[in-house]
Amino acid sequence: MSLKNDELDAFRLVFDHSISYRNGLSDRPIEPRIDAAEAAQRFSGDLNEVGEAADVVIKDIISKGEDGLMRMISPRFFGYVIGASHPVGTAADMLSSSWAQVSGYAELTPTVSIMENKVCEWIINLLALPKESGAGIVTGATQGNAVAVMAARNALLNRHNWDVEKQGLFDAPKIHVVIGDEAHSATAAALRYAGLGSERVHKVKTNEQGCIQTEYFRKVIQKLDGPILVILQAGHINSGGFDPFSEIIPIARRKNAWIHVDGAFGLWVHAVPKLAHRLAGVNEADSWAVDLHKWLNAPYDAGMVITRDREPLVASMSAKGAYLPSVSDAWDPNDSTPELSRRARGVPSYAILRTLGKQGVRDMVTGHCEMAEWVGEQLRKIPEVTVLNDITCNQVAFYCGEGDARDETTQKILEAIHDDGRVYPTHGQWRDGEIIRVSIIGHQTSRLDVEELVTSIQNAIRKVMGSA
Repeated sequence: MSLKNDELDAFRLVFDHSISYRNGLSDRPIEPRIDAAEAAQRFSGDLNEVGEAADVVIKDIISKGEDGLMRMISPRFFGYVIGASHPVGTAADMLSSSWAQVSGYAELTPTVSIMENKVCEWIINLLALPKESGAGIVTGATQGNAVAVMAARNALLNRHNWDVEKQGLFDAPKIHVVIGDEAHSATAAALRYAGLGSERVHKVKTNEQGCIQTEYFRKVIQKLDGPILVILQAGHINSGGFDPFSEIIPIARRKNAWIHVDGAFGLWVHAVPKLAHRLAGVNEADSWAVDLHKWLNAPYDAGMVITRDREPLVASMSAKGAYLPSVSDAWDPNDSTPELSRRARGVPSYAILRTLGKQGVRDMVTGHCEMAEWVGEQLRKIPEVTVLNDITCNQVAFYCGEGDARDETTQKILEAIHDDGRVYPTHGQWRDGEIIRVSIIGHQTSRLDVEELVTSIQNAIRKVMGSA
């Protein structure tokens, strides 16, 4: 059966629009040109009784929808730690959708299974994590954290002769969770999903960079007995800072704890030999979560869960039951992920990794960290700006003004930057007030783009405060 003419035209429309949308991004406004109310008006109406031609539908979606898009793939988009969807990954994503594979089982779709397996192998190697680790490609670090916490839950309870897969959590031994008081909300979500509760935790004091303080960690964990889950962070959402893994992990080991690392974006720094010391000891943890749609710039959605020991990961995820040593050499993606019906999510990351190679990934991460350092240096020269973080990653957090006027001034300056339209950092709340947060992570972002960022910030300060 062949494609009908209107379907062929629909494919061509998508192909042509995708190219035109991506060309010339630096010259276009980043923010949507319509709001949600206008979008609702454009897409209003009841579903027709009779269907429409495929090309008519696609043309209408493009014409009505483009004005309501945030150009997150722009090299001058600096918000939310969002990768810019690498072109070869996007092309591979279109290919993956065209193939239409339900990608859980190697027997059904060996091509996809092997490609996903290679992505896991390559990334474990690239991130300098234990080569025997198990892994699965999930939707992002939020799900990666959740899956890792479930694997940790199973392993910890198994050590205390409790099979949570059979017996559930009712009357199970209590699992103590130790976590920094500035951990990302994704880890709180992971604890909820795993049935451990986001508030039944032991919070540890953090320093001014949002990183756990070892002396307080030691005091907290020494009081605990029984199963213990420790959650650490590689890349604080505002500072980009790293918990002191080489100090904390040995302390946790003495309590037979499971150590998990939320490394959504910061774990990528461990791929760069000259920067890896910033995360010294992170490879000694038991599990890690990392986004592929952040620093690898894979299309949404893509992330990974990685566990040092594959057995608890498979035991907690596989729909076929507990881990069996006789699992065939034909690795099944479903053994390590919670979805049975899942798209071929690893294909775009496979294409990006082959296109960039190890050195290309390392160069991108290094370049972004260096650009962040440069932005921080420039902002520190502006009297009205206070940079809050030590720049050890790709994040720059700052505010403008002083005292009671800080929040209002910072908000007005961010609004002026957005009104100018040339760059797009985002807001945040940190250290008792409003901040502007710059995240440098797009694969096309260059020194010229961050120079434009600094210029836009300076212009906004002049507009709002009359100086700089």
